[in-house]
Amino acid sequence: MTFGLPHFLIDPIIFDALKEDINEEDFSTNSVVDEKATGSVHLLAKEEGILAGLPVFERVFHLLDNRTKVEFFKCDGDRVKKGEKIATVSGPLRALLTGERVALNFLQRMCGIATYTNKMARALEGTNTKIADTRKTTPNFRLFAKYAVRIGGGTNHRYNLSDGVMLKDNHIAAAGSIEKAVKSARSYTSFMKKIEVEVENMDMVKEAVAAGADIIMLDNMSREDMKSAIDYIADRAVVELSGNVSFDNIKDYGDLGADIISSGSLTHSAPVLDLSMKGLRHDPN
Repeated sequence: MTFGLPHFLIDPIIFDALKEDINEEDFSTNSVVDEKATGSVHLLAKEEGILAGLPVFERVFHLLDNRTKVEFFKCDGDRVKKGEKIATVSGPLRALLTGERVALNFLQRMCGIATYTNKMARALEGTNTKIADTRKTTPNFRLFAKYAVRIGGGTNHRYNLSDGVMLKDNHIAAAGSIEKAVKSARSYTSFMKKIEVEVENMDMVKEAVAAGADIIMLDNMSREDMKSAIDYIADRAVVELSGNVSFDNIKDYGDLGADIISSGSLTHSAPVLDLSMKGLRHDPN
């Protein structure tokens, strides 16, 4: 399975999860399973959804014991139905049992994010507006969460505070005005960094356009004001809509003509996809 992320980035996250689950040893498994025992177990879908994170699932078992093997019948981005077999994990039984919960925790969460993102993306079909995530992610899980958003058909907002300039209300208050904040950001950062300004009314929209903001986020504005703002901005900046956007209301914004709709719900409110490892088989001696 290809993942697009090097092991030196993902392995520390997986090791931390394993250390959280095993601070000495797996007494449940080690007390009943011989260290030489081998076998296999199936990964099954218990509900319909979009798969994301299969290479992470696989890596958990490899880090526990590099003799484990995972045969996949599906790929990241595939839609699975309830009861479908996704993979078979084989190798030392101790590794299979010890890694089960950590592997499933990663996979179920990533699949849930991809599945919810896919619902949001499909709600915007027929428009030129893309759904994007935010930095509202579980600590130390952002790398995987944003990958899952892409697999689900969404796009990523900035990855972290070093990825771009985003001037929110408190930044603007600290600077004294939008004009001063944008001017200061231009002089401080590289020409490669885009500058986004968060606005809440038409006066702020006009100031952000005049200041030369690259991206203007319309935050928690009424539908009527958003439409007026988009018409005013025209092609002078990328337009992003934000503010308590969820699957229940995203269609209310899809026809306004914005470039991006960002939603923290993609990563902080997506339910996990129910998966399980069943049918464990002990290899004959």
